[in-house]
Amino acid sequence: MYKEITPNGYGIAIETEEKPLYSAQSEFQKVEILSSKGLGNILTLDGLMMTTVEDEFFYHEMISHIPLCSHPCPESVLVIGGGDGGTVREVLRHQTVKNVELCEIDGLVIEASKKFLPTIAGKLDDTRVKVFVEDAIEYIKDKKACYDVVLIDSTDPMGPGEGLFTEEFYTNVKNSLKEGGIVAAQSESPFANPKEMRMMYRLLRKVFKHVKPYAGPIPTYPGGYWSWAFCSETLEVPEVADMQRAKEIEKNSKLYNTDLHKAVFCVPNFVRKIAEDA
Repeated sequence: MYKEITPNGYGIAIETEEKPLYSAQSEFQKVEILSSKGLGNILTLDGLMMTTVEDEFFYHEMISHIPLCSHPCPESVLVIGGGDGGTVREVLRHQTVKNVELCEIDGLVIEASKKFLPTIAGKLDDTRVKVFVEDAIEYIKDKKACYDVVLIDSTDPMGPGEGLFTEEFYTNVKNSLKEGGIVAAQSESPFANPKEMRMMYRLLRKVFKHVKPYAGPIPTYPGGYWSWAFCSETLEVPEVADMQRAKEIEKNSKLYNTDLHKAVFCVPNFVRKIAEDA
């Protein structure tokens, strides 16, 4: 049985096989793949839920298609974190995309995902993808006007992910964007992690002219409800930029559609307050 309890004293429980399919301690964290009865294989890092085969589309479609469909012609994309490959897979569904760089600090996450989560990680070997097993904090420092979209698919602000939640890092990310570029970053659960979310938006608002939260359900994440930050220097209202491309994406999506694209920015008052009070 897998259990994750939040600091607030509640959490999730998933019926799993007694022994993990994979368990290894990397330089940064404990990487495990669990086998569950109802959700398929599960990736955890230091015991915390990262993704499951059955509900991963909630997260990966939200972090990728909202920003990419808001850009008129995304060709070059950087994914920071995201070693399970799900975000890269979704990015590659956009026919305009010519190259994707994945910068993941922990090579074991990539190896485990390729072997045990093939439906999620299966596009990491695509010819348009370059994988860099590096610290994104250093990787991004010398990148200037390189990317149309940057997706920060990071872990929580602790351990190897801690340095990805700083003003300096976000400034370097902004500098890596081409004119009209967009950043989307996972921004924690507004219910389970409001303190961390507020801290993040405070930093993002120092760096980007426009920062808007969007949110949606993820069944296996703390609180069952998650948020992402949409950041831009030029776009105040993140609307669908290319309706034909968005409709093509919609055809084969479990979650994303053009109506949802608008709706996810209509966040509840308590979420708006966390982001605006930052």
